[in-house]
Amino acid sequence: MSVANLLDFDLETLAAYVEQLGEKRFRATQLFRWIHQRGECEFANMTDLARTLRDKLVDVAQVRSLPVVSEQASSDGTVKWLFDVGAGNAVETVFIPEDDRGTLCISSQAGCAVGCTFCSTGHQGFSRNLTSGEIVAQLWFAEHELRRRLHLPAGERAITNVVMMGMGEPLQNYAALVPALRVMLDDHAYGLSRRRVTVSTSGVVPMIDRLREDCPVALAVSLHAPGDALRNDLVPLNRKYPIDELLDACVRYLDAAPRDFITFEYCMLDGVNDSVSHARALVALVKDRVPCKLNLIPFNPFSESGLRRSSREAVQRFAEVLQQAGIVTTVRKTRGDDIAAACGQLAGEVQDRTDVKSRRASRPIRIHAQGNA
Repeated sequence: MSVANLLDFDLETLAAYVEQLGEKRFRATQLFRWIHQRGECEFANMTDLARTLRDKLVDVAQVRSLPVVSEQASSDGTVKWLFDVGAGNAVETVFIPEDDRGTLCISSQAGCAVGCTFCSTGHQGFSRNLTSGEIVAQLWFAEHELRRRLHLPAGERAITNVVMMGMGEPLQNYAALVPALRVMLDDHAYGLSRRRVTVSTSGVVPMIDRLREDCPVALAVSLHAPGDALRNDLVPLNRKYPIDELLDACVRYLDAAPRDFITFEYCMLDGVNDSVSHARALVALVKDRVPCKLNLIPFNPFSESGLRRSSREAVQRFAEVLQQAGIVTTVRKTRGDDIAAACGQLAGEVQDRTDVKSRRASRPIRIHAQGNA
């Protein structure tokens, strides 16, 4: 009999599993609390569980986290862990502490098949999807490890926000993503509000619609260009789901979203998408069409990209155009760049099955000249 990893189960599937073992469904809630609220992985220590259930679990189940390969701490307090997910693959998870929150950036895939030109993960190619348990394990480890280190009292959370913005495209791993989200939101586990859990996507339109129906949380969309010609080059997925289709999906999503706006992320690339004309085109694209917030992200350079970070002055000019049009605009503060933990820098270790390096070599990146959206 195979040994089940209980981190793979949301509460409903755990209840069904406990019933299969011949136990009452309410035992699943007790077990769920021990695992996620208390961080316990030894069944013998779960003292209010029936002994019959504990004895059964020892033979058929475990709480299996991910081995930590390395840990790095930034001068700004950011912490990055590299987790081994087997077969030569490793994924990265980042904790970002702030005065009013603690945010965990979680990976959903070993690598990424989308291949955005400005993202280090995409340049490594794609190996496989993570399981629900591997997604949840990143939160399970970080929450309980940080509670221990910070000497937090019982019931106080170290992590208040989760962003699915690590390695991978979450909506291309939908079957594992949704159960993991349900664990994060469950009051018997981490009890995070839907407003404090964000899924970031490069624009997988059918899955945006499914997420709206199945588990609507906050949504962030990696936009990065105000028109299809440029976005086709920066975000290849745009060729399948162009901007008009993507924005229509965003409008539909707002019917069920926990926030009344969509966050659009826009990576600022010197001479590529950062001109005043690009900003004006972006205003024309989204204003009066999608209630939104624009999050301008300073590009975090890596050698393979051939791209440069926009100057502070260019970012400021760009932001002013948006703000003067009445669009809420923020410039993301770069965190953890001294340990390659900033946005777009997560790379981990990926046994690429997509042969991305040779494909890139045979198809040079073609970036439209400044001013062409």
